[in-house]
Amino acid sequence: MTTGVLYTTTEDGEELAIIDVLNPAFTVTVADSELVALAERYILEAARQQEIPTAIREALRSSRLGRGLMAASGTFVDGMTTYLLKLGPQNLGKGTSPIDQRIAASFPAFTARLRLQDMAGLLADGLAMTVAVDSRRRVCLVNIGGGPGADSWNALISLRNGRAELLADREIAIAVMDLDERGPAFGSRALDALCAAGAPLSGLNISFRHFGYEWSCPERLRVALEELRASDAACGISSEGALFEYGSDDEIVSNLRVLHTGTARDSIVVGSVTREGRPVRASLIANRVSTRPRTIEAFRALAEQGGWIVQAVMERPFSYHVRLVKS
Repeated sequence: MTTGVLYTTTEDGEELAIIDVLNPAFTVTVADSELVALAERYILEAARQQEIPTAIREALRSSRLGRGLMAASGTFVDGMTTYLLKLGPQNLGKGTSPIDQRIAASFPAFTARLRLQDMAGLLADGLAMTVAVDSRRRVCLVNIGGGPGADSWNALISLRNGRAELLADREIAIAVMDLDERGPAFGSRALDALCAAGAPLSGLNISFRHFGYEWSCPERLRVALEELRASDAACGISSEGALFEYGSDDEIVSNLRVLHTGTARDSIVVGSVTREGRPVRASLIANRVSTRPRTIEAFRALAEQGGWIVQAVMERPFSYHVRLVKS
C-alpha cells in the first residue's frame, strides 16, 4: 500500500485506493508543451496500429482494464473501469497483470487522471464564490453519469484545502445520477473513509445518495432536484466523461434546461466535452467508444440553448473542460 493513501472495498470485496488529487500519489503535473508532444506521439502510434492483433486481444481479455475497455466498444466505458484508469499504474493494487499496468500508464489513462484533477479544481473554484456568501447555506453536488463520484469528493477536498471555514457546519449532499449501481456503491464507501477521523473530509456533515438515471429521461432529473431541494442550495453540478461527451445535442440541451430551472441562480455546471481534433480521431479508431466530438463553438451554442454561458475553458488533447454559469 502507498503511504498516506486511503483504501476501501468494491462490492466484490476488492480493495482499491481512494483518489485524492491533492495527494502526491495521484497529483498530475505536466507542462502544456509536454502534453502536446505526448499527444503527437499518441497520434503516430495509433496510426501505425489500426487493428488490434489477435494475441493482444487475448491478453486484453485476461486483464481487468482490458475487458472493461473492450466491453465499451460502440458504447461507453463503465464507471469503475474509468475509476481504475484514474488510479495510475502505481496504485492499481494487488493482482493486476502487466497489461493492466501498461493500460494505466497509457496516454489516454494519463489524460483521464488529468481530467479528474481539472474537474475538481473547476468545481471547487466555482463553489468557493457561492458558499462564501452564506455560511449556513446547504451545499449540493449533483453528479451526472458520475460512477463513484470522485470529482465531487475531490472538489470538497480541494475546497477545504486552505479554506476549511467554507465547509464547516454545513449540510453537504453528493447525489450521483447514474444507471450503474457498482460505481456509486464504491463512492459511498469511499466517502465514509474520507470522513473518518484524521481523513481529508473528517468532521464534515456529508451525505451520499444514488439516483438511477438515464439522461434521455430528464424528467427524472427534475424530480431528483426537487428531492434534493437544489433550488435553495449552493449547487455544483458536474458531468465528467459523461453527458457532454456521449449525449446527443437534444439530450445535452434538455438536461441543461432542467438544471437551469431546478437549481439556484448562482449554480454552476462543470464537465468535459469531447474535443473535435486529431487525438480524438486517433482514439476513436483505437477504442471505438461512442463519444460525440464537438468544437467548443458548437458546445457554447448548446449551452446557451440550455440557459447557460461557458465561463471557463481548459483545453486538453481529448476534451475541453468547462465551467458554466446561468445566462
